[in-house]
Amino acid sequence: MDGDGASSTGATPSEEMNGTGNLMDFLDEPFPDVGTYEDFHTIDWLREKSRDTDRHRKITTKSKESYWELIKSLLDAWSGWVVMLLIGMLTGTLAGVIDLAVDWMTDLKEGVCLSALYYSREQCCWTSNETTFDDRDKCPQWQKWAELMTGHSEGAGAYVLNYFLYVLWALLFSFLAVSLVRVFAPYACGSGIPEIKTILSGFIIRGYLGKWTLLIKTVTLVLAVSSGLSLGKEGPLVHVACCCGNLFCSLFSKYSKNEGKRREVLSAAAAAGVSVAFGAPIGGVLFSLEEVSYYFPLKTLWRSFFAALVAAFTLRAINPFGNSRLVLFYVEYHTPWYMAELVPFILLGVFGGLWGALFIRGNIAWCRRRKTTLLGKYPVLEVIVITGITAVLAFPNPYTRRSTSELISELFNDCGALESSQLCDYVNNPNMSRPVDDIPDRPAGPGVYSALWQLALALIFKIVITIFTFGMKIPSGLFIPSMAVGAIAGRIVGIAVEQMAYHHHDWIIFKNWCRPGADCVTPGLYAMVGAAACLGGVTRMTVSLVVIMFELTGGLEYIVPLMAAAVTSKWVADAFGKEGIYESHIQLNGYPYLDVRDEFTHRTLATDVMRPRRSEPPLAVLTQDSTTVEDVETLIKDTDYNGFPVVVSRESERLIGFVQRRELTVAIKTARQKQDGVVSSSVVYFTEDNPQVAEACDPQPLKLRRILNLSPFTVTDHTPMETVVDIFRKLGLRQCLVTRSGRLLGIITKKDVLRHMAQMMNQDPESIMFN
Repeated sequence: MDGDGASSTGATPSEEMNGTGNLMDFLDEPFPDVGTYEDFHTIDWLREKSRDTDRHRKITTKSKESYWELIKSLLDAWSGWVVMLLIGMLTGTLAGVIDLAVDWMTDLKEGVCLSALYYSREQCCWTSNETTFDDRDKCPQWQKWAELMTGHSEGAGAYVLNYFLYVLWALLFSFLAVSLVRVFAPYACGSGIPEIKTILSGFIIRGYLGKWTLLIKTVTLVLAVSSGLSLGKEGPLVHVACCCGNLFCSLFSKYSKNEGKRREVLSAAAAAGVSVAFGAPIGGVLFSLEEVSYYFPLKTLWRSFFAALVAAFTLRAINPFGNSRLVLFYVEYHTPWYMAELVPFILLGVFGGLWGALFIRGNIAWCRRRKTTLLGKYPVLEVIVITGITAVLAFPNPYTRRSTSELISELFNDCGALESSQLCDYVNNPNMSRPVDDIPDRPAGPGVYSALWQLALALIFKIVITIFTFGMKIPSGLFIPSMAVGAIAGRIVGIAVEQMAYHHHDWIIFKNWCRPGADCVTPGLYAMVGAAACLGGVTRMTVSLVVIMFELTGGLEYIVPLMAAAVTSKWVADAFGKEGIYESHIQLNGYPYLDVRDEFTHRTLATDVMRPRRSEPPLAVLTQDSTTVEDVETLIKDTDYNGFPVVVSRESERLIGFVQRRELTVAIKTARQKQDGVVSSSVVYFTEDNPQVAEACDPQPLKLRRILNLSPFTVTDHTPMETVVDIFRKLGLRQCLVTRSGRLLGIITKKDVLRHMAQMMNQDPESIMFN
C-alpha cells in the first residue's frame, strides 16, 4: 500500500527488457480493499498519516500540470471546510427537531392543546388570547386528559385518571424506544460517548456511526427523553453528530479512504454535538479536546470551532425554545457573590465528588450484573420495569413529574416579583418600596418549606433511579440527570444559607456583607454551582465543564464559584477512583483504549511483555525468498494474527519488514485471478531484485515487495515498558517488533500492552477483549 514505507512501484528498464516486469509487479494498480481494516481492530495511525502525506504529495505535483488539476487540488483543500459546514447544518437541524419533539411529547403525557394538537403546553398558552396575568399558570386552551375525557379537572377521580394516563404514555414511549433499538440498530443504545472515545482513539466498530444508527438514535432519543426516565439527550447528541460526520465523510475519498483523517472530522463533529446540546459552541470545542478526542491537531481545533459555530447558528435559526436563546437555562442574577459564600460552594463541590464516586461504583456494579446474569437477556422488560417505577414514583411529586430540563431551569431561576413558583413563596414586607429586580432577602413562607420537602424527596429519588437507568438499551445521556441532582442539592443549600443570613444577619460571617433589607444570597446560583459540581464528579471534566456552565446560563461573573466547585469535585471523586464514568464503561466493555492520562510507573521491560513467551510456540514469520504461496495460505488459515514479520531466513532471523494479514490475503487472491502461472508451489519474493526463474518448467514466482512495510516500528528487548507504553500512546501503533542486534525476538501488540497494564493494576487482563 502507498506510504507504508514500501519501495517505489514503477518497473525499471531492466525488468521491462526481461519481459517479467508487468508479471512480477502487476501491483502497479493499488489493490482494491487494501488498507481497510477488519471490524473490532485498531488502526495504524502512522501508516494512515504516511498514506495521507503521499496522497497530498501526488495532488501537489499534479496541480502544476494543468488548470483542471489545480482546481481539483483547491477543491481537495476546501473539502474539509465543506464537510464541517454540512455537519454543522445537519446536527443543528436534528437538535432543533429533537428539542421541539421532546417538548411536545413530554407535555402529551399530561394533556393536549385544543387549538393545535402539535403545540406543547407553553406554545399553547403563549398563543392563547384568554390567558390572564393573574391566572398565568392556567390556560383554557390546554386541557389535562381527565378534563378532556370526563369534564372534571379537580377531585380524586380526575387525579387517578391523569396518573394512570401519565404512566401509560411513559410505558408506551419507552417500549417503542427499546423495540426500535433492538430491531433496527442495537448500537443506538446508551450515551455513545465511551464508544466515540474508543473510535477516536483508533478502534473500528463497523455500523456504530452508520445511517441506520443515526436515524434510530434520533427517533428513540425523543421517545426515551419524553418517557420521563432519568436521562438526558446531551451525550446521545454527540453520537448523533458523529454519525452525521461519518455520513459526510463517505462523500469525500480523502476522508472515506483514510481512517486517520476520518477521525479528525469525527473530533470536530463531537464538538458540534455538544454545541447544540447545551448551546455552548466554545464549551463544545473544549469538551472535544478535553474529554473525547485522542489526536487533536491545531487544524482540527479550527475546524471544530467552525462546525460548532455553524451548528449553533442553525439551532438559533430554528429557535426551539422560543426565547431567541440557544439554551433553556438562561438566567440573570442581580447580586454579586461574596467571599464567605465560597465555603458552601466548596461543600457543594465535595457533595458533587461524593455523588460522582457513588454513582460510578453503583452504576458499574449494576451494568456488570446486567452483563453476567439473566437480567441482560431481557432488555425490553428491564426498560419497561424501570420506566414503570420511575413514572409511578415521579407523578405525585411536581418536581419529578415535569421534564428534568424544566426542573433545572426552575431551580436556576432567581425569584423575581412575577414568579409564581412555590420556591418563590416568601413572606413579603407590606411597606416594601424597592425596585422590582432587587428584592431583599425575606423570610420563607409555607410554600418554600413544602417545596423543600418535595425537593429532598426528589433528590433521593433522582440519586437512586439514575444509577439503574444509565446503560439500559435505549439512548441515555448522563449530563442532565447529574445536573439535576446537583441543582436540587444546591437550591436546598442556597435557601438554607439565605434564611440563615436573614435571621442571623448579626453573626460575624454575615455582618460584613449582609445588611438587613439587602438582597445578599441568590439560591439559584447555588443550584448552578451544585449542578456543575455533580457533573464534574461523574465525568471528571474541569475546563470544558466551567465554560459549558457559564455559556449555558450566561452567568459570566460566577466563573470563580464554578471553578472552585469543579476542582473540588474532581479532587474528591479522584480520591475514590481515577476513572470517570466514560472510562469505567470503556473498561467494562473491554475496549482497547490507552488513556493518555494513565501513569505507567512499573519497572518492567519489553522482553517481559512480548510474545511468544517461553512456553509458547515460536513466532509465525515469513522468509524473504523461500516461502511458497501454499505456505502463506496455510499460515493465514491456521493463525488469526493481524500481520507477519518478514525475515531473511529462519536461521538468521534478521528482520526485513512487516506485512499485514489482510493485504497478504488480497494480494494472493488478486494474483491468482490476474497473473498467469501463479500456483500453490510458486515462491513468494519480498526482495528488491528480480527473482531468476531457473527452468522453464518452474512455476511463475510472485513478487510482493510492494505490500511489505520496510520500516516497522522496533524496540530492543531491554526497552523499559514505560517507554513502550508512551510510544504506543503517542504514535498510535498497532504493534511493535522486539529485536536484539537486528535479530527478531518477538512482537508486542496494543492488546498485550493493555493486558500488561491491567495485570500491573491487579485487574483481570482477560477483560481486554479486542485487538
